[in-house]
Amino acid sequence: MRAVRVHAYDQPASLDEVDAPAVSGPFDVVVRVGGAGLCRTDLHILEGQWAAKSGVELPYVIGHENAGWVTAVGSAVTNVAEGDAVICHPLATCGLCPACRSGDDVHCESSEFPGISTDGGMAEYLRTSARSLVRLPAGLEPAGVAALADAGLTAYHAVRKAVPLLRPGTHVVCIGAGGLGHIGVQCLAAMTAAEITTVDRDADALELAAKLGSDHTVLAEGSEVESVRELTRGGAAVVIDFVGEAGTEARGVAMLRRAGSYFVVGYGGHVDIPTIDIISEEINVVGNLVGSYSDLVDLMALAAAGKVTLHTRRYALDDYASAIADLEAVRVRGRAILVP
Repeated sequence: MRAVRVHAYDQPASLDEVDAPAVSGPFDVVVRVGGAGLCRTDLHILEGQWAAKSGVELPYVIGHENAGWVTAVGSAVTNVAEGDAVICHPLATCGLCPACRSGDDVHCESSEFPGISTDGGMAEYLRTSARSLVRLPAGLEPAGVAALADAGLTAYHAVRKAVPLLRPGTHVVCIGAGGLGHIGVQCLAAMTAAEITTVDRDADALELAAKLGSDHTVLAEGSEVESVRELTRGGAAVVIDFVGEAGTEARGVAMLRRAGSYFVVGYGGHVDIPTIDIISEEINVVGNLVGSYSDLVDLMALAAAGKVTLHTRRYALDDYASAIADLEAVRVRGRAILVP
């Protein structure tokens, strides 16, 4: 099969011919990939940022946002069958550790992360675990929802955690209306009665955010902190930063009201807050890592109801290099999807 593989960090990936994965354990499932999302984490992987954390041996196949059709199952698999359309939770988890038992499977003690710590789905086939698969509701097709497996899941997870803080009449700010942010805006509109303000440096992205449910938009051109504080009448209860670098960290914290919460979703930068400010303003900094299997089930329900939709640009698998270049140059509106 064809697969996009990393051979060395700080070097371009390549499209290789490799053996297709096969079932080797009782809970294994092989999925024919119908869509594989490309995100900034893939760029960070190519840069080598994940080398120490993942422990993966090169070369390997990238791609952690995957959906497709089941083609083979292990002897103990009962929840899916050949031919089922599925979306893959990004983690293959054990189901037995305390985190899994409590439903917090994203923190599984012995998980694999296809596309980061093992072979992923930018290929024609992917092997994963039966525990990772959510059957798609009628009306959803794999290429149309693949990026919800991580980008959508991450956005939903952060919003779900923020919901108890967002009573009617409160303000929430989304920094970034790109691949994650445009999903976050929809989740906020579907799940809260808070007033939504979206900040981005791209006017077209802000136009999309307004269509998807953002009550206000602010162009990031140097005075966005002042504009947000005026719109929110002194600061937001919650700021969700879908960028997390290039200065959004400091600006996001500055947009908070007293006792506000800054949710970090995007990454690459640094949060540097004097401890006296954390104490005197009683602000919170909240990290967000992907989301649970249950989060993904809930997100599919929102997608099936038409309350969350992905704006995508599709590429053939052979055009993976163009997709990566377009993502790096911020030419992709929404999410880039490779379709084998």
